[in-house]
Amino acid sequence: MRIAHPTRSLISAAHHNNLLHFFPRKPTVSLLYYSLHLNPSPSPLIVRVRKTSAVSNMSTISAEDDAKFGFSREEMYRANLAGTVDSYDRHVFLSYKGPDAWLPRVEESEVDPLPKLLSSAIKARKNDITVKTKVTICGGGEGSDGDLLIFPEMVKYKGLKDSDVESFVDDVLVNGKPWASGVQETLTGSYVFVCAHGSRDKRCGVCGPALIEKLNEEIETRGLKDQIFVSPCSHIGGHKYAGNLIIYSPDSEGKIMGHWYGYVTPDDVPAVLDQHIAKGEIIERLWRGQLGASKEEGQKVEKQKLPNGKEAKKSKKHEDSNTQVKQNVGGCCQGANGFSCCMDGSVDEKGTQTKAPSKLSSWMGSLEQRDVFTAAAVVGAVATVAIAYSVYRRSG
Repeated sequence: MRIAHPTRSLISAAHHNNLLHFFPRKPTVSLLYYSLHLNPSPSPLIVRVRKTSAVSNMSTISAEDDAKFGFSREEMYRANLAGTVDSYDRHVFLSYKGPDAWLPRVEESEVDPLPKLLSSAIKARKNDITVKTKVTICGGGEGSDGDLLIFPEMVKYKGLKDSDVESFVDDVLVNGKPWASGVQETLTGSYVFVCAHGSRDKRCGVCGPALIEKLNEEIETRGLKDQIFVSPCSHIGGHKYAGNLIIYSPDSEGKIMGHWYGYVTPDDVPAVLDQHIAKGEIIERLWRGQLGASKEEGQKVEKQKLPNGKEAKKSKKHEDSNTQVKQNVGGCCQGANGFSCCMDGSVDEKGTQTKAPSKLSSWMGSLEQRDVFTAAAVVGAVATVAIAYSVYRRSG
């Protein structure tokens, strides 16, 4: 299995752990070997092994994991993606540690007080927050834990602490004003958040790191490290669509949009960068929805072609509820707006009712005909009697 840039990754890990001064000119492929021999005490060893393995986990996928949880799993491309994003209008990301440290429910964990405090405070003020807000944890680390990124406002606040949570929620999310206790910074560029929450679902744990690696590799190749920023993030919904990612970037008019993609593989990364971010063109076959749109609006993407050749079904149009549609009910018919009649008949394909004579109507018709004949006979008889009486009087 290929491991991309092992030397560069190990040098970076060693630098952050201040190990290079032990062996300034030794080959980095022997980094773990030297740390074992030069630092025999247990605690430094554990720290170094854990951080080195975190780097390697971002670079490798076994064939078995790929078949069960990765990009080769059977469920790939089985579902229609459009309209699988819940409606929301603002997204707050809290930088906090990284995927290896996140518990399955990181926003509810007693071990991680800051994410829980923020999530709980937002839930408690839900009725006061007029803008529908989504909260997600993203990769942090030394110096960035507690940073807040807010989209589409493109605002950043640094260093949220436990004691500051209530004031942040009240100032920024409830009242829509700058945070009095924080310094507001403006974000520039494009931001890509990749779900890599492996403890929540292994599919994201397998696909997410591979996508992050490929994205960073392609961004570096294109010389865009200061324009496109990639971060792992916690659960965003839809594990079965892994790889999942969200892109916050300006469109052709400079408006910040948040687009969600699913079933993204490393092979799709060039299109993500060159088509979506560079040109502002949606990759429809991978598109799940976007910020500011309801599920129904997300489903309006018609003829969405999936890579397996299946075409998404179009949603059926509903007829106007005000149209008077007649239905047979016990010999009579009743319409949607209270319109009713008692005519025996049938409705053709165009909705036109065709009359058909019933037994009652036939009987009524024959009864009326006999009455006419009877009346005529009575009138004739009266006339005959009158004439005979007239002749009788004359003769007398």
